[in-house]
Amino acid sequence: MTTLKQVKEKVTEKARAKINIGLDIKGKRPDGYHEVCMIMQTVSLYDTVTLEKTEGEMILECDDPYLPTDENNLCLKAAVAIKKKYELPGGYKISLKKRIPVAAGLAGGSADAAAVLRAVRKLEGLRLTDRDLCRVAKTLGADVSFCVRGGTALSEGIGELLTPLPDMEEVSVLLVNPDFPVSTAEVYKAYDELSDIVHPDINLLTDKLISNDITEFAPYMGNVLENVTIPMHPEIQFIKDFLNENGADASLMSGSGPTVFGLFRDPEKMEECKKKVKELDGIATVFSTVVSP
Repeated sequence: MTTLKQVKEKVTEKARAKINIGLDIKGKRPDGYHEVCMIMQTVSLYDTVTLEKTEGEMILECDDPYLPTDENNLCLKAAVAIKKKYELPGGYKISLKKRIPVAAGLAGGSADAAAVLRAVRKLEGLRLTDRDLCRVAKTLGADVSFCVRGGTALSEGIGELLTPLPDMEEVSVLLVNPDFPVSTAEVYKAYDELSDIVHPDINLLTDKLISNDITEFAPYMGNVLENVTIPMHPEIQFIKDFLNENGADASLMSGSGPTVFGLFRDPEKMEECKKKVKELDGIATVFSTVVSP
């Protein structure tokens, strides 16, 4: 593997959260994965991942005491995968500072894993493209490939087929996370038992999104997994309605939930809405952010 001349001793990467402007499921594959069709968008909320080289140990430290730091953590899996792929010597100490809620539909774990891959590239001085990193990323999880690149993209296959879309203009985003986690695996399992599902038209949404006008694309936003998660947790529908009634130009559940996001053309309306949301019971975290390339 060709390397750059200067190899760094410590590297810090931002692991940005994502939201789904649209999410549809096309079917289930024989290997158990689901074929998806999604429009993904990174936002400015991020975790911080710092890597340092070790003699051989793989160490993960995290400021969230409830997050496992053993070999099952996606950060360590990412470090092991890229080390094996490119036969890299030694090991890594990974320091993870969490801000993205866990099990929230914001791809926090995937974003952290992608940040580890980017950090190893810098730390080792590897001449790897994002496409090279995505080859490793797709072995780790459905959203990791998107999180390597970020921005705005159409995501298909199991999430590894990415088509970049024009970056959205800066839009204020309010992320509202109820005080409970949601298991992605359980949501997809329940989805497989549904029938007569109304699917969002992701192709039409993609066409409308290019206008960069919320009033144009908002009516076509949709998340097919709301059919599962909202009946399980009606609070999600309440939050969506609350955001719409308090200034949001659009609202939707992100991923498998439970986080709901509101899009605002007017940042002042977003701040006013944020104050009202914080007065609600059963809300774990509220973040004001913006879409991010």
